[in-house]
Amino acid sequence: MKIHKLITKTEDLDALVERLATHEFVAVDTEFMRENTYWPELCLIQIASPDEAAAIDPLADGIDMSSLLDLLVENEDVLKVFHAGGQDLEIFHNLTGKVPFPLFDTQIAGMALGYGEQIGYANLVSAVLGIQLDKGARFTDWSRRPLDKRQIDYAIADVTHLVEMFPKLLDQLVELDRGRWLNEEMERLADPSTFAFEPEDAWKRLRLPGRNPAVLGRLKALAAWREREAREKNLPRGRIVKDDSLGEIANHPPKHQSDLVKIRGLSKGWRDNDIGARLMEAVQHAEPLSPDEMPPKKPRRPGLTKDAALVSDLLKLLLKIRSKEANVAARLIARASDLELLAAGVREDLDILKGWRYEEFGRDALDLVEGRLAFATENGKLKMSRIGDE
Repeated sequence: MKIHKLITKTEDLDALVERLATHEFVAVDTEFMRENTYWPELCLIQIASPDEAAAIDPLADGIDMSSLLDLLVENEDVLKVFHAGGQDLEIFHNLTGKVPFPLFDTQIAGMALGYGEQIGYANLVSAVLGIQLDKGARFTDWSRRPLDKRQIDYAIADVTHLVEMFPKLLDQLVELDRGRWLNEEMERLADPSTFAFEPEDAWKRLRLPGRNPAVLGRLKALAAWREREAREKNLPRGRIVKDDSLGEIANHPPKHQSDLVKIRGLSKGWRDNDIGARLMEAVQHAEPLSPDEMPPKKPRRPGLTKDAALVSDLLKLLLKIRSKEANVAARLIARASDLELLAAGVREDLDILKGWRYEEFGRDALDLVEGRLAFATENGKLKMSRIGDE
């Protein structure tokens, strides 16, 4: 494989993209910084085909990234391969308003093939390729220039190994007839709504302080205000106001701006500065949530009753058995919360009762809960039998 060290010129990037576009797939990775910003700062893009690999410097003076972005989000003839690509996809969505598609995530593939729960890149490379990676440059400052040889070599190595792993994982998925499992997961991962939301919806991502419509209305207004402030200033949300402080203000709204100094996490300057005035405006104009906006009541958790807790434990045992038999990560099939809801009597909108999850686990889980499946021991070994079977 030919290795290009670092591309900093538009003409070199355009030529690379033209060659990459002739392949069925490319492997993609990014390096970014976001500790001190709202928007992740893209510092490096690594991309590879079976023939060549390169690192591209998006911070290079005058470089035009249009051809590369078109390849990633517009060209649906080329499959894009990532590992744990959620944050990478968010970056490209921020740049283009779209998500790379079609795509393949090797972490999800690894879970479907029994390599472990949310397996890390280094561990998957070791398991599939037998290569031990040097992760020494992992926590480097990718925004600093110039990048040294070790940083660039480390970054490019990620996509060269990704190119090697992908065909092997794909062959295993085809052999086990699990390709459609990945199709469902990839469609969910590529949903643009995962990465784009309006400030007015920011409150839905917070821990809700009860179900009082007036309190939730204030929380909605405050979360939207904070979201706009963070975006405008390009600062992390928590650097504007922390979640706990938003909840405190929503529950106990200050009457005057001078009262803001009583809120833990807010400095004395908030009593008379502009940002404090905008916060107070959000509080004062907040409207109670309408009945249509109120979040649905959560079903009573089965842990509240002894019987439901026992049913949940049996479901966890069944999941452990089924995931071991199928050699697939249990987390990919079901989460503990899904099992608790099923044990509590919920039957609607559960992923384990849909698609391949129902076939692999949900059908048996439902039979167990509704008394059509039982555990027994035979010759010291645990087995399951259907009620009514001989």
